[in-house]
Amino acid sequence: MSLRLSSTPRGARLARLLAAEQLRAWGLPLDPARQIVAELAANAATHGRVSGRDFGLTLYVVGDTLRIEVTDTRGDHTPHTQLPAPDAESGRGLVLVEALADKWGVAPGLSPRKTVWAEIGVPP
Repeated sequence: MSLRLSSTPRGARLARLLAAEQLRAWGLPLDPARQIVAELAANAATHGRVSGRDFGLTLYVVGDTLRIEVTDTRGDHTPHTQLPAPDAESGRGLVLVEALADKWGVAPGLSPRKTVWAEIGVPP
């Protein structure tokens, strides 16, 4: 599955909903994949947003691994995890991704893109 979505809160919500439908179609558990998609899509719509440019969502399974990729057009903004202040109202997205995924990372793309990816094991 590969989609282009608007870099807006609506696009991020649609990414989560469409990913859930694809996971159901493949007979895979919804979580934690749905949560990871929600966090990465929200980050793309918030931190990776460039006016007039979309973000991409790709899901695929190889063997017993589900790979989630979210590509945006802010290759100059490389995400990293850091613990927010206890009273912060945001800033926990990548901490959640790190906790839920077996592996995650960032890959540079054709300028100005980058892809944030996560992998989780799925039942055979």
